[in-house]
Amino acid sequence: MKKVVAFAVAAPLFALAACSGSSDQDSVRSEIAGVRATAQAADQKATEALATAQRAAQDAALANQKVDRVFNSGLRK
Repeated sequence: MKKVVAFAVAAPLFALAACSGSSDQDSVRSEIAGVRATAQAADQKATEALATAQRAAQDAALANQKVDRVFNSGLRK
């Protein structure tokens, strides 16, 4: 994910280098800031989603163990 963020920030930098006027450069800088903020927000959401998925997997594993215990105790009766 970090590579995507780096690419999203680096691509507009090449556009900035090609700009000739000060207003063009300011416009590209503003666009870069927007792209950077969007990429960082997406990275944060992906990180949060990964953490949530890991917690859900742990909860599912615990639930599965409980079901197995109940089922196995029923077989012993």
